[in-house]
Amino acid sequence: MTACGDSGLFAESPDAAAGGDAQRVADGATPEDAGLADDVPLPDAESTPEDAGLAEDARLPDAAPDASPVYPADRAHSPLGPVAAAALRTIAARAPAAATDVFAKVGDSITVSRSFLDCFDGGGVQLDAFGDLEPARAFFAGGDAAGTSPFSRVSEAATVGWSVGAALRGAPSPLEQELTALNPAMAVVMFGTNDLQSRAPNVYFSGMRALVDALAVRGVVPLMSTVPPRDDSAIADADVPLYNGIVRALAQSRRVPLMDLHRALMALPGHGMGPDNLHPSAAAEGACVLTPSGLQSGYNQRNLLTLQALDRAWRALNAEPAPEAEGPTRRGDGTAAAPFEVDALPFAELRDTRDATTRAVDRYDGCQSQADESGPEHIFRLTLDAPRTVRAVVVDGDGVDVDLHLMVDPGDPTTCLQRNDREIEADLGEGVWYLVVDTYVVDGGPPQAGEFALVVFEP
Repeated sequence: MTACGDSGLFAESPDAAAGGDAQRVADGATPEDAGLADDVPLPDAESTPEDAGLAEDARLPDAAPDASPVYPADRAHSPLGPVAAAALRTIAARAPAAATDVFAKVGDSITVSRSFLDCFDGGGVQLDAFGDLEPARAFFAGGDAAGTSPFSRVSEAATVGWSVGAALRGAPSPLEQELTALNPAMAVVMFGTNDLQSRAPNVYFSGMRALVDALAVRGVVPLMSTVPPRDDSAIADADVPLYNGIVRALAQSRRVPLMDLHRALMALPGHGMGPDNLHPSAAAEGACVLTPSGLQSGYNQRNLLTLQALDRAWRALNAEPAPEAEGPTRRGDGTAAAPFEVDALPFAELRDTRDATTRAVDRYDGCQSQADESGPEHIFRLTLDAPRTVRAVVVDGDGVDVDLHLMVDPGDPTTCLQRNDREIEADLGEGVWYLVVDTYVVDGGPPQAGEFALVVFEP
């Protein structure tokens, strides 16, 4: 399995550590072209952001309103209606002195590359059918990101080979250094390509949650992105839907914008990837050429999505009319009487068993389990119109222990079909099925309740 020069969860490749322009990757080049190692050891799956002194529970009390949003998987951008726009303004109000025309770039080699956004700062821009984005491009091109524009800024929080934990490590962390240097109103965030190496989605969940919450607490609006396919590795690519589901669940729960780069790339020839099948390609005429031919390349698609996301968030923060009507909300309350509805696959949801109001089942006899599951649970109803193979994964953080159960009747423990502390894969027939995320209790102690993400998709 290959990766972007990553040698550990919090590690950076030797060349990436040099800083400045040594971190940059030439247009169309890969880290291997720059002499970076590609065959690397797997990160320590036991390492977590908490090991680096990060807070585990950084929940924002005003980040999850009663009407939980749904970010559909069939569109390029998450809904940005009046309520969502107000949520962004709530975040921004924490930093009234932030530079509104400046954003930070946070990520790995796919963010470091000069093919990402740099060209919006000068010549070679062809917006073509997207001319309505010119005011946003000009606005941010005029921003002062420590002496340059945010489009061409070499970010302290984006380095070849990084997993999410690397941006958070240290005091001050690279993320904190970049925020201090720029005082940005927004941050474009994408990690995951290297994190897939560890095959430790709980570590990725904890790191992304800590990063997004750290930005929001500081008054910086995160603009999140799904990650590209891993066409270089079938093993890694099999987990891309899971990691992207974690990103979607986190963005939904925090009501911050999400752009679906993976969806855009999957529609392109060769998925818009370069020769290494790991990094996106850039059009020969330039990565900021947004013509139909230019948008056959991966970086051109990412640049379009990012400029659109910046434009949408900028208008929302300026209290202009929201770009669209309010989006859908999640049906149900997580009880047996009104389960959360899994209305489409893929499905992603972030919940907290500390907020659950039901404790219907303490032991799941149908699964021959004697584990004490007397803590609170959330119940999800999956309705299938045809037989499908379904993979359901639950991820949680340090100090939280929730387990996943596949059931016919969420109130009858004898109908439990499968149980696991991480994931279930099953061939399910047409009809109604239930996924119950229940809280484990250790030796009569307090329930190990807390935040979790549930991701359900067809493998």
